[in-house]
Amino acid sequence: MKNIYCISCIAVIILFTISCSKGSSTGGGGGGGTAVDCNTVANKAFTADINPIIQGRCNVAGCHASGSTNGPGPLTNYAQVFAARSLIRTSVSSGSMPKNGTLTADQKNSIICWIDGGAPNN
Repeated sequence: MKNIYCISCIAVIILFTISCSKGSSTGGGGGGGTAVDCNTVANKAFTADINPIIQGRCNVAGCHASGSTNGPGPLTNYAQVFAARSLIRTSVSSGSMPKNGTLTADQKNSIICWIDGGAPNN
């Protein structure tokens, strides 16, 4: 009897986790957590590719601007983004960030592959 109860609890947790994903895992960069093949994504540079996304979508009032205490705190420069790279990767990959809107699939892939490539300051 206990085994049936445990299996039911696990099933409910899995369904709840899946249903809480923000958007779909295909197309427009909603939720998901789908794997990214970084071999198909051109090398991304922090200054030219990643920082504009972070500054436009994350470093905004009420989110991760200067003085923020949300999550990893402010994301206003390379050092802060680099320090928070693991949290950023997890949040972007799962689709839980940004809270106000979504990133395109290309933006998500750029951030994930830049982090997976060592998050260079280039």
